[in-house]
Amino acid sequence: MQSIESLANHLLIAMPTLEDPFFNRSVTYICEHSTEGALGIVLNIQLEATYQELFEHLKFSTQDNPKLSARLLAGGPVSPERGFILHSPIGNWNSSLTITDEIALSTSEDILTAIAANQGPEEVRIALGYAGWEKGQLEKEIEENSWLLVEANQDLLFHTPIEQLWQKATQLLGIDWTQITTQEGHA
Repeated sequence: MQSIESLANHLLIAMPTLEDPFFNRSVTYICEHSTEGALGIVLNIQLEATYQELFEHLKFSTQDNPKLSARLLAGGPVSPERGFILHSPIGNWNSSLTITDEIALSTSEDILTAIAANQGPEEVRIALGYAGWEKGQLEKEIEENSWLLVEANQDLLFHTPIEQLWQKATQLLGIDWTQITTQEGHA
């Protein structure tokens, strides 16, 4: 199997043939990818709960902020009880993984407290759980044509409405998503 360079800062776009109920028509942002495996956050599956409800549950004091009405994301099936904050700018938080010069993934309480007080990063997506792949698993799924790949951009990550994310991501590849079939072709 040919080695794939790091896919961090790329989007995995689920092919229509990917029938896993969690990942069907999903768009996953790869935060970390190495020879040991990968970690990503699914960006287009919303939960019913909002940021405001999360902060109330955590007993955080909140400031009036329209961003708090945003719904939490189901970031993946692994550790759904843990919070992951995808954000820009990077800032200086207690527990962060720097993905690019402008984007980081944080898991510490200090960033949540700042967001609740309207003092957090300008761009934020809060997810519960993450998607994870063991050594070689993601590469195998890519070879099996379960995923399309495209480099991520901040507009898609933070400004595209969740319900349009799959279509907009496929358009970056020049693909008309209505023309993608679930049937395989044979030559």
